[in-house]
Amino acid sequence: MAFPERFSDLPDYAFPRLRKLLDAHAPGGEPIAMTIGEPRHEMPEFVGRILAENLAGFGVYPPNDGTPELLAAISGWIARRYGVTVGENRLMVLNGTREGLFNALIALCPERKRGQTPAVLIPNPFYQVYAVAALTLGAEPVYVPATAATGFLPDYASLAPDLLDRVAVAYICSPSNPQGAVAPKGYLADLLALAEKHDFTVFADECYSEIWRETPPPGILEVAQAIGADPERVAAFHSLSKRSNLPGLRSGFVAAGPASMERIRKLRAFAGAPLPLPLQKVAEAVWQDEAHVTASRALYQQKFADAEQVFAGMQGFQPPGGGFFLWLPVDDGEEAALKLWQQTGVRVLPGAYLSREAGGQNPGKGYIRVALVAPREETQRGLIRLRDCLYD
Repeated sequence: MAFPERFSDLPDYAFPRLRKLLDAHAPGGEPIAMTIGEPRHEMPEFVGRILAENLAGFGVYPPNDGTPELLAAISGWIARRYGVTVGENRLMVLNGTREGLFNALIALCPERKRGQTPAVLIPNPFYQVYAVAALTLGAEPVYVPATAATGFLPDYASLAPDLLDRVAVAYICSPSNPQGAVAPKGYLADLLALAEKHDFTVFADECYSEIWRETPPPGILEVAQAIGADPERVAAFHSLSKRSNLPGLRSGFVAAGPASMERIRKLRAFAGAPLPLPLQKVAEAVWQDEAHVTASRALYQQKFADAEQVFAGMQGFQPPGGGFFLWLPVDDGEEAALKLWQQTGVRVLPGAYLSREAGGQNPGKGYIRVALVAPREETQRGLIRLRDCLYD
C-alpha cells in the first residue's frame, strides 16, 4: 500500500517520544509532571451552569463560523484588549487554535509564489503544527533559529532577499512557546513592513497572550492598526485553553482581513469542524469575563517569582516574559530529562523535541522545557528537585 512521502521525515510527536525515552525506567521519586502545557488552574465557575442550560444545542448542527453572539463577544474582547475594532466578517470561531493554524495555511498559501515553491517561515523551536501545515501543502518549511542570540525570536529580516520573495506565510508566536519571549511592538512593526516588502502574510499565534509577568504583550492586530498595515497581511489566533484554563473546550478564534476570512470560512464550510452550540454559549460568556483571567494570571506570577527564587544566581536562567514555561539550559536535553526522571521522578520535555535540525544544529538540544501549570506547592517541589539534580 502506498503512503504519502511528504510526512516520511516527521519524527514522532513530542509526547510519544518522551514516553519512549522515560517509560522503560522507574521514577526516582513521587512523579511530578511538568511536561505538557495543560493548565490546571480552576476554570470559570459559571461554565457548568451555562453548559447545562444549553444541552439541547447538541441536537442541532452548530453555526459554521460562530454564533453572532459569540462573534460579538470576541470582537468586544479584542476592542477592550487591543483597542482595535474587528468586525464579525473578519472573525471565525475555531475548534482550538491548532485547527486554525493548520487550516488557515491551507486556505491562504498559494501553490506557487513567483513561479516557485512557496516558503513558510517557522521559528525554531516551534509549535509543531506549523511544519505539518507547510508539508501538507507541499510548501518549503524554513526553520529560523530563535535563540538567546536573537532574543528567542526569529530574525526573519536576516534571510536572503530571494528567499523572502518566495515566502507566502511567516509564523510568529508571542509569547513564544517554549521560551516565553514577548515580541515588542517594534519587532512586530518591522515584521509587518517585511511582509509588505516581500508580499507575505504573518500568522500570529497569540494563545499565551494573557499569561504575562509584568505588562500585557502587544498584539499583532494593534500594531497593524497603528502603522496602517494592510489587514490582509495579518491573521491572529487566540484560544481559551490557556487564557481561561479550558483546554478541553477546544475553543479559539482567528481574526484576519476580510478577503482572507472569506477563504478561511469557505474551506471551513467544506471540511471544517465547527464548535458545538453549547460550547459556543460557554465561550461567549468566557470571552466576556476577565475576573477569572486576572485570578489565574496572579497564580502564574506567583510561580514565576518562585522560579526566580529557586534558580537565583544560576547562569543561563532567564525568566520568561510570558507564557507558563521555563526554558532551562542543560548540556543535553534528552540526557537531562532521563536523569531527572530516574533520580527524582520529575518529568520534563527535552527541547530538541520541539525543534528541528537546521544548518547542522538543533537549537533546542541544549534545553529542557518545564511547564509551571501544576498547583503552586507541587510546582515548587518540582523546581527544587530539578535544581538540586541538574544544577547543584
